[in-house]
Amino acid sequence: TLAVLAVGNLASAFAPDYTSLLIIRLLMLAVGALYTPQAAGTAALIVPVERRGSTIAYIFLGWSLAAAVGLPLITFIASRYGWRAAYGGIGALGCISFLLLLLRLPAGLKGAPVDLKTWSAVGRSRTILLLLAITMLQMSGQFVVFTFMGPLLKKLTEASPDAIGMVFGIYGVCGFLGVVIATRIVDTWGPYRTSLLFTCLLLAGITGWALSAGSLVLMALAVAIWGLGFASTNSMQQVRLVAAAPPLASATVALNTSVLYVGQAVGSAIGGLLFARELLHPLGFVAVGFVVLALILVVLTRPRPAAATTA
Repeated sequence: TLAVLAVGNLASAFAPDYTSLLIIRLLMLAVGALYTPQAAGTAALIVPVERRGSTIAYIFLGWSLAAAVGLPLITFIASRYGWRAAYGGIGALGCISFLLLLLRLPAGLKGAPVDLKTWSAVGRSRTILLLLAITMLQMSGQFVVFTFMGPLLKKLTEASPDAIGMVFGIYGVCGFLGVVIATRIVDTWGPYRTSLLFTCLLLAGITGWALSAGSLVLMALAVAIWGLGFASTNSMQQVRLVAAAPPLASATVALNTSVLYVGQAVGSAIGGLLFARELLHPLGFVAVGFVVLALILVVLTRPRPAAATTA
């Protein structure tokens, strides 16, 4: 998967036109979606059961580091040297990541096979379906705004490219801190309470964005709070899915990634419709609505006392 992503980004740098670039990116997405469930599943195979929760959360530090370092760096490179340079740099880093994984990943790791019986069991589990719905709603809400965060900051506050890059950096650094905190507390707090905490932070941050639209300082502060929840909420979703039904983990983690991308598509589409119509302030409040629904479902999936240690 990493090899395809690396080659795809390098090919993107040399795309002759938009149509070619779009085709390359779609092919990359079709393959790239495999990586997250495989990473989480591999982590679960490498470590003891008692460390599974914190380890799965730990691997999602990559998401927050990408936002903390990658997004500001890409904003800087693209604004000065063009999008081809940005894609080329990502492709080069992808090649390095591929080689590191090739050299360091233990051999002989085999997950449980996924068959029709597994998918049937997933479909009959109310808890799993609710957890998947939470992921979709969390992502939909975030991507109503996140897809257009740069243009929104420019339109609402007249922020410069450097200021926009700084806001992305704040988002990523706080995302990194959020996942670090989540990995430290999940084994003692439990996945449910940890998930509830970071979903509340996510909601607080997006609400702050909606209410402070127009002030760069206040929007950046809201993004910091939002950032604490953006990667940690999803890592907790992975942990909760694995804990809810360990034999079904290969299927549920893969599905979680699928609905994550569905949520991104739904949020981006709704955000795009509002942005195209210059409904810039309502964007934030629509995002808040999605996250409120996600928080309600988190509460509904609270484990019963008898199952509190495993759900």
